[in-house]
Amino acid sequence: MHPKNKHKDGYDFNLLVSGCPELKGRVIEKFGKSTIDFSDPLSVKLLNKALLKAHYQIHDWDIPEGFLCPPIPGRIDYLYHLSDLMGDKKSIKGLDIGTGPSCIYPILGVSEFRWTFIATDINERALASSSRIIEKNNHLNGQIELRHQKDNRFIFKNIINKNDKIDFTMCNPPFHASAEEAKAGALKKIRNLKLKNEKLNFGGMPHELWCPGGERAFVTQMIKESSDYRDQVGWFTSLISKAENVKPLIKIIHELNASEVRVIEMKLGQKVSRILAWTYQKNRN
Repeated sequence: MHPKNKHKDGYDFNLLVSGCPELKGRVIEKFGKSTIDFSDPLSVKLLNKALLKAHYQIHDWDIPEGFLCPPIPGRIDYLYHLSDLMGDKKSIKGLDIGTGPSCIYPILGVSEFRWTFIATDINERALASSSRIIEKNNHLNGQIELRHQKDNRFIFKNIINKNDKIDFTMCNPPFHASAEEAKAGALKKIRNLKLKNEKLNFGGMPHELWCPGGERAFVTQMIKESSDYRDQVGWFTSLISKAENVKPLIKIIHELNASEVRVIEMKLGQKVSRILAWTYQKNRN
């Protein structure tokens, strides 16, 4: 994890339970340490609620059943790396592509860094849920603007307006290329973790899990559209889960004459992913 990530040494369950008493009955002992059953969706949701309340001043947070429940340590890690990318810049505005019902990146970005955000999604239920979270937490009001992407062929088009000036974009793109691939991936995860509950906390809506062509196709579309907004956006970024996708995507970025490309590695436990970042502007941080 990023050295500034406050979750890098694990969780203080006494602190978490004190702020979220519902979590108490979900805490278990495993290998001499307190933890939760990560195969139980409600336990994972309560852990998130407790973390957000204890560390990020989010006192009212929930997501509808069936959507992905985002792991807080990994989400804040992405933001810490973006903070490094921003350098000493003070007033920062981000664009979150696919914010989901949790609005997790914007609410962490506002709470931890005092950034402002545009947050987008193609799913209206997700945006309605994000809107409720913003309304119920006073310090988020006026800091996050929700925009609905009505055309799933596009990512930035119809979202970035001609007068927008954005310091960075961020995205956790759909990983799989089909519903069948997404199901196979979930079953593999169950086997690897030796879990019996096949519902798990990593369910998710179809648009969260897969798109035609998977991660590479989604980010390729993002890169191609980014060229049209080269003067309005400082850094374009996206998470890349599959290492084999990095080189082909960098090749496309270079073909569009970006001035700089960076690949930032992220390690969360045994999982390794990376942030692909590119800019068309010279003299960026």
